[in-house]
Amino acid sequence: MKRRAKGIFVVLNDKGLHTRPSTELVKCAAHFGAEIFLRYRDYAVNAKSILGILMLAAGRGSRIMVEAAGEDAEYAVAAILKLAQNRFNIKY
Repeated sequence: MKRRAKGIFVVLNDKGLHTRPSTELVKCAAHFGAEIFLRYRDYAVNAKSILGILMLAAGRGSRIMVEAAGEDAEYAVAAILKLAQNRFNIKY
């Protein structure tokens, strides 16, 4: 049975999940073997897909659920939550 993990983060960036933070999120997710999905409103997108993340059109304050399944699921979710907490390493 696959390991599963979930977490929720709030978008702290002033401009929301636009191209630069989305790129950082994809780079982070790509380090893991787990399948990782982001859920927002009625959408669920692959966290390794830049176009999928951009389609969420998540603005500042949006609550995004992260779901992962695979051997390193817990680590993947923890890394993404930490990245979001650090505003995707973007300084304006």
